[in-house]
Amino acid sequence: MSGETITPARPTATSGVLLVLAHPALERSRANRALAKAAKTQSGVTFHDLYETYPDFAIDIEREQAALLAHDVIALQFPLYWYSTPALLKEWLDLVWLHGFAYGIDGNALAGKRLFVACTTGGGAKAYHAHGYNRFSMDDFLRPLEQTAYLCGMVWETPFVVHGAAVKTDEALKAEADRYRARVASLLAPADAELGA
Repeated sequence: MSGETITPARPTATSGVLLVLAHPALERSRANRALAKAAKTQSGVTFHDLYETYPDFAIDIEREQAALLAHDVIALQFPLYWYSTPALLKEWLDLVWLHGFAYGIDGNALAGKRLFVACTTGGGAKAYHAHGYNRFSMDDFLRPLEQTAYLCGMVWETPFVVHGAAVKTDEALKAEADRYRARVASLLAPADAELGA
């Protein structure tokens, strides 16, 4: 890190999507690389690879808070690891989304922003329900992030999930990437455009 100090003051205007990617072995991931590549083609997306930026887990809290303040949509992209986020994404949430900033008394910096989750799973869709191998739905596994959005006064967007990511064909992955690109583009649309105004 350069040692540069960023003052996390609320900007006069915010825009775009802050896409926070957390994959500890992105070079070995077909699915998350394909999704990230598709999202990065969209104008208005700020791409932020946590494991590339902080390989030592030494997170620059002020820099991260400034980035959160500067965007309307916070998107978290990650592979589901042991029914949760990868370790660095959890660390990032713990250290950056602080009481007094993201929630609590005077902690309204993220209020009104949208939280969007995009994740990949190793198991197929049938494994994620009450009678499936994993016993719970993806909505259940993502509930802590949904509650985080609620606690911070954010709007929870319907998650984007790619099941069976490791066994998808190249053609199927391309289709998922195209679907993801369209979903990210919809997040960039002004709210009144989404309502058909």
